[in-house]
Amino acid sequence: MSAPTGRRRAVAKALTALLPLAPYADMEKIRADAGAVHMKTLPPSIAVWLATIAHIRHAHTDYEKLLAEGYDRDSARFFVIEQTNNVLTRWRATRLLDDEDEA
Repeated sequence: MSAPTGRRRAVAKALTALLPLAPYADMEKIRADAGAVHMKTLPPSIAVWLATIAHIRHAHTDYEKLLAEGYDRDSARFFVIEQTNNVLTRWRATRLLDDEDEA
């Protein structure tokens, strides 16, 4: 078993464990993002969590709109925590985002 294949398998397992009911298209995007070069040094579960939060933030919340309206990144992230958690809850995530998370 090569490292990339093992890594892909570990990412897929972490993704399924974190997001049992996420739609396939979202899971595929998160899987690709978690496998990105800048995530390679992170444990698979952390890479999946960070990729999940980033994906939800950009694709399923008002984050981009808030940035366009002039909010700084940290403020925009704060204002979409509830929207992010609503998506995580719909997908039956085993973890939610709180305002202490640095994701």
